[in-house]
Amino acid sequence: MLETMCEPVEVPEEDRLVRAAGLGDRTAFGELYVRYARMVHGILLARVSPSDAEDLMHDVFMSALQQLRELRTAGAFRGWLATIARNRAVDHHRKARFQAGWDESRAGSHPSVNPDALMVLDQIRRLPEAYRETLVLRFVEGMTGPEIARQTGLTPESVRVNLHRGTRMLREVLKGKETS
Repeated sequence: MLETMCEPVEVPEEDRLVRAAGLGDRTAFGELYVRYARMVHGILLARVSPSDAEDLMHDVFMSALQQLRELRTAGAFRGWLATIARNRAVDHHRKARFQAGWDESRAGSHPSVNPDALMVLDQIRRLPEAYRETLVLRFVEGMTGPEIARQTGLTPESVRVNLHRGTRMLREVLKGKETS
């Protein structure tokens, strides 16, 4: 007779947090917030003004909290959360009939925003979408390449390529701004 030994399957910490948060554990949801706030902020900032990104962060996490029970696979949390953030930015643009670029007077009213940083961020937001999020997560949110890969689900190689190409494009755009 063959005996089979069943070893306990180790549940990754993040999956445990997602499941606990789905059952109403606010502490677990708070930990997920801490882990993913920079990613969500970066995704939003790649699409909306700094002041709007701050407001929309709250909406994204509230929406996630309310819908978390419907998430079928705990491992899909980060991609699902990123999708909520992207959709919230799109909804924001629809509601506000937001034009390309942002209203400089509103963005400039944020006390901690440097006008030069706003100009660079505006130029990043004009780059192809493939580079926008990665550049904002790196240069604004301060995430490393491996952190960006882990949080967005991109491969480390894709992150490196996006950062390299996006930075090169941004440099070219900013050089053109200096000479004009």
